[in-house]
Amino acid sequence: MGRHGAVTFKGNPLTLVGNEVQVGAPAPDFDLVCFGEGGMQHIHKADLLGKPAIISVVPSLDTPVCQVQTKTFNQRLASLGDKVTALTVSLDLPFAMNRFCGAESIKSMRSGSDYMDRNFGQQWGLLIDELKILARAVYVLDAKGIVRYAQLVKEVASEPEYDAAIAALEKLV
Repeated sequence: MGRHGAVTFKGNPLTLVGNEVQVGAPAPDFDLVCFGEGGMQHIHKADLLGKPAIISVVPSLDTPVCQVQTKTFNQRLASLGDKVTALTVSLDLPFAMNRFCGAESIKSMRSGSDYMDRNFGQQWGLLIDELKILARAVYVLDAKGIVRYAQLVKEVASEPEYDAAIAALEKLV
């Protein structure tokens, strides 16, 4: 099932695969891959439970807007420390994500790659059918994994509403 026109890229309408994640609903599960101290590891929704979480979804960390989004959230979340869980999701390979996060001193957020089977993109309704990349979005989950804030950025090349996402997260801390 596709949602044509749900997002645009430079004004051109695109189709998202899957259903839109709704505020008040349980967050869909996912299986992401990250590169950690012990090598390749998996991240699931269960790993986010127990404290409020923010999930920042970007098309690729190799693009300027995605880099700004990740660096901005990393900086803004630093003051919350271990009171929250923060995750950046993209289809970039875990090695590339790890390299970027190391080079840019991204320490407040983990990075998870959906490259293996795009299950995050499909379950969260963010896989852009025409481009096979993820749409830009931000979600805030409470400690039980219920979606409390959701922003699907209509124009993929635009930045999200940082203040609104951080405010939603801070209400849960």
